[in-house]
Amino acid sequence: MARVTTTNRRDALRAGAGLVAGGALAGCGTGPTTAAKSTAARTTPESAMNSPKAPKSPSATRPAPAPRAYPGQPAQITHGPRTRPRVALTFHGQGDPAIAHTLLDTAERHGAHLTVLAVGTWLDEHPDIARRILDGGHDLGNHTQRHISVNDLAEADARKEITDCADRLRRLTGSIGTWFRPSRAPTASPLVAGLARQVGYPHVLSYDVDSLDYTRPGAAAVTRKVLSEVREGSVVSLHFGYEDTVAALPGLLTELDRRKLRAVTTTELLS
Repeated sequence: MARVTTTNRRDALRAGAGLVAGGALAGCGTGPTTAAKSTAARTTPESAMNSPKAPKSPSATRPAPAPRAYPGQPAQITHGPRTRPRVALTFHGQGDPAIAHTLLDTAERHGAHLTVLAVGTWLDEHPDIARRILDGGHDLGNHTQRHISVNDLAEADARKEITDCADRLRRLTGSIGTWFRPSRAPTASPLVAGLARQVGYPHVLSYDVDSLDYTRPGAAAVTRKVLSEVREGSVVSLHFGYEDTVAALPGLLTELDRRKLRAVTTTELLS
């Protein structure tokens, strides 16, 4: 930060609200809450607020889509069509919101759109992020309320995990989200898949490429793992909350672009 002199101290204090706070390393929901830091990172600088020509984002009123059925697709979707040069990067949504915002910003700079499966308790702590995801043109879905092993729960408890997160999404966006992914498992048990259908999700969203970013192997290892397995129609599993993922994403998107593979939402992948 620049040195503040006696002549510019008041201006510097006002401009301080617009400085971006750096993201701190946080595990998937295990790190300290950084809502204040995240809010500071998103504060609009005074100069931008005073500009009469500052454009309004056309996605600011993006409606929240509802789940839909995809005829011909299985109850548990692992990938999209293998005949089109598209892939879906899907993110388990929890952890430090500053890291989440960085990943969303990076994707948008590259013209990519993500699919975010949000944990309900994370939405409780950071309710603004649901609209941020939708307003960026990304998919938003349900990853259970507490991110526990939903396949191992009794029926009533598993139903509550799904419905509680769906209720948060509906309250924040007007929709239960477009997708459901079980927590702590790549696929849903028959019981959980049936409960998800009852709540309103025709499909369970799984994946065919696991980045293993949650093991913190380093950005290069994340990139290598994804690029060695990804192909047309792939659904890739990644996570918010890990700095390795932040460091890996720009290079990953650049290489996908070089391979003529477009990173799109899962909705677009299957449409």
